[in-house]
Amino acid sequence: MNTSTILATDWQSQADALSIDGSAFINGRRTSAGDQLTRPTISPVDGRTLAELAACRGADVDVAVAAARRAFPSWSRAGAEQRKQVLLTVAALLEQHADELALLETLDSGKPILQTTTVDVPGAISTLRWYAEAADKQSGELPAVPPGATALVTREPLGVVAAVVPWNFPLEIAVWKIAPALAAGNTMVLKPAEQTSLSVLRLAELAAEAGLPDGVLNIITGTGREVGAALAHHMDVDAMAFTGSTAVSRTLLEASGKSNLKRLSLEAGGKSSNIIFADTADLATAAAKAAFGAFYNQGQVCSANSRILVQREIHDEFASLLAQAAEDYRTADPLAGLEGNGSLISRAHADDVEGWIVRGRTDGEVLFGGERREVRGSNAYLEPTLLGGLPGDHDVHREEIFGPVAVLHAFETEAEAVSLANATDYGLAASVWTSNLSRAHRVAGDLLAGTVSVNTVDALGNTTPFGGFKQSGFGRDLSLHAFDNYTAPKTTWIQFG
Repeated sequence: MNTSTILATDWQSQADALSIDGSAFINGRRTSAGDQLTRPTISPVDGRTLAELAACRGADVDVAVAAARRAFPSWSRAGAEQRKQVLLTVAALLEQHADELALLETLDSGKPILQTTTVDVPGAISTLRWYAEAADKQSGELPAVPPGATALVTREPLGVVAAVVPWNFPLEIAVWKIAPALAAGNTMVLKPAEQTSLSVLRLAELAAEAGLPDGVLNIITGTGREVGAALAHHMDVDAMAFTGSTAVSRTLLEASGKSNLKRLSLEAGGKSSNIIFADTADLATAAAKAAFGAFYNQGQVCSANSRILVQREIHDEFASLLAQAAEDYRTADPLAGLEGNGSLISRAHADDVEGWIVRGRTDGEVLFGGERREVRGSNAYLEPTLLGGLPGDHDVHREEIFGPVAVLHAFETEAEAVSLANATDYGLAASVWTSNLSRAHRVAGDLLAGTVSVNTVDALGNTTPFGGFKQSGFGRDLSLHAFDNYTAPKTTWIQFG
């Protein structure tokens, strides 16, 4: 079905016709929680209950990890070519069900259907195909050793990998973990966010239909306090991949130390800056990209460029252009197929974000936006908001708000801009706008960020690593570097002389 031709009423009728299974997925089949407990998952789009999710606990984690452990020997020894073909088949089946996955993602997260059909689901499928094709293109080493010996260095899968993924890009970030881990020969137990489990559960079901062997991919629904903690402390989990907050990342480090020293890759919080110098050639484009970097996906992006630093001589002009560009991110009905933003993940989260707007209005000023909206009977919607008049050390500049709220701040010199941008605990991303090539290289080199985008914002792709420095974590998603999260070098030394 061509998504561009589907009307709002079509999406609503499809939503009404959905029969959603909220049970977990363990050892190749849908499974209730061991004690049969469930909890409702509520759509932020309109507040309706979508499904009853299995409320899994530690005993269910044990069952899933055991299934993954049993599947590991055959999957890891299947050979890269076989794993590649299975994963390509999975990707093809996901493509056949792309509209269904997009609709589940929209209902579960509040994202506009226009975004899930054109960005989230196609992005997940593209990443899965990329890692499938990379599976049989990894090579080992033949290092130099003394005469009479040969040494082989191979990349070995770690075993059972646990993954805990967030609610802001449920399907796409899950695939960032699943694809390289499985392509490398590991098996996996994945916990989706309790707010957004539906698209990942459906992915696992389709993967089994495509021929992924039982136990290779298991999806455990439940809370971080129970399921996430059980995975983090599990003695038979060899590695853990996480995307989420810095606070939770600290607890995972502790759990690894207290259990079996499992390998960790952590993509944690961010508070990214977008620096616009006065020599920027096209301020209108810079403003449009700044609006995207701050307000796309309702600002619920770990690398959102929510600190907009503008050289003083162009501050007022840029603020006006940014206000115009922000109009593209006003709230809209997520099922209408329109441009604009959907809801935040929940009413409770909208309350938290609105609290930051109140603080910004009290301590500074609201330059535009700041309004709460009601759509489809839900008030989990916020207009894009720009704050100003706040000192550089204000909490709005330092804390991750995770909503459609940005702060504008003037600077005088290049050195001041770099100092302001680096004055956070995080180091995930940054952007720089300038027509001076020397400045672009110089500032990019001085910024403490895993990705620096020059004359664009939040640039990423399957071929480039994504992750941070400082308290934004360690390890990388995307690119061939992601295989480092799920493999380790093994030396085989053969003495023959």
